[in-house]
Amino acid sequence: MAAYIAKRLITAIPVLLGLSLIVFLIMAMIPGDPATAILGSYATPENVERLNRSLGLDRSLPEQYFIWLGNLLQGDLGRSYALNRPVLDEVLERFSATLILASTALALCTVFGLLAGIVSAVRQFGWADRIVTLFVLVGISIPSFFLALLLILFFAVRLQVLPASGMYAIYGGGDLPDLLHHLILPAVTLAVVATGVVARLTRTAMLEVLRQDYIRTARAKGLGERKVIYRHALKAAMVSIVPVVGLQAGFVLGGAVYIETVFQWPGIGAMLVKAISTRDILLVQGGVLFVAAAYVFVNLIADVVQATLDPRLKA
Repeated sequence: MAAYIAKRLITAIPVLLGLSLIVFLIMAMIPGDPATAILGSYATPENVERLNRSLGLDRSLPEQYFIWLGNLLQGDLGRSYALNRPVLDEVLERFSATLILASTALALCTVFGLLAGIVSAVRQFGWADRIVTLFVLVGISIPSFFLALLLILFFAVRLQVLPASGMYAIYGGGDLPDLLHHLILPAVTLAVVATGVVARLTRTAMLEVLRQDYIRTARAKGLGERKVIYRHALKAAMVSIVPVVGLQAGFVLGGAVYIETVFQWPGIGAMLVKAISTRDILLVQGGVLFVAAAYVFVNLIADVVQATLDPRLKA
C-alpha cells in the first residue's frame, strides 16, 4: 500500500505543476495593468513602476513564472498587497472556513446519496424508486445559486428560523451551536446537486451488484436481506461509488466559490472573488493552487480507499 500511495503522490506532481502554469497564464492574460488596479487612486507613474518592480512584473513571463514557482517550492506564496499580509496566512485562515462548509456538504451528500441510491435500487420501479428519481432529477437540474436564493427567501425571510449570511452572529454567539445554525443553509445548498449525483450512481452500482450470482446464492442460503444488501452488495458497490464521492469533493470545493459569495461565508471562495476584482495576483494564484492541491489530496484518499476495497487496483 505504501508503494501505491507513493506512486499516486508522484503522479500528482505534474498535475499540480500544470495547474500552477494554467493559473499563472490566466492571470497574466487578464487585460489591464495589475499594478494600476492594486494602487487605485495612488497609481502615479512612480508608484506603478515601483510596484511592478516589486512584483516582478517588469520581467518576461517565463521569468515571472519560475520566480513565483521557486518561491512556491520554498513555501512562500508571496504577499497580498490588497490585504498587506502573507498570502499563505490569508489562504490558511480562509481555507479553514471553506473546509468546514465543504466537509459538511460532502458528508451530507455522501450519507443521503448512499441511502437514496440503496433504497432506489432495492425498490426498483416501486414508489420509493420513483420518488427518489424525481428528487434526484430536480436536485441535479436546479442551479445551486438559485436554490440558495430560494432557501434564503423561505427560511431566512419568510420563516425567519435560519440566518441568511455569515458564519457567526454579529453580536454574541461564536460557539458551536451558532456555527451549526449558520452552516445549515449553505451546506444544504452545496450538497443538493452532489447528493443527486451520488444517489444516481449508487443506484446503478447497486443494481449491477444485486444481479450477480453470489447475491442470489446468499439469498438462497437464507441470509437476511439486510445482510445481503449492506454486508455483501454495498461493499462490492463501494468500489464504484468511492471515486464518485472523490469527484464530488471537487464539485463541492468549486461550488463553494459562489455559494460563499451568496451566503457571505468567510471562506476561500469569497476571498478569491474579492482578490480577482482587486487584481491581487499572488492571492488568486495561491488560493486557486491551494484548492487544487486539496482536491488532488482528496482524490488520493479516494484512490487509496478504492484500492483497499479492491486490491486488484494496486497492480
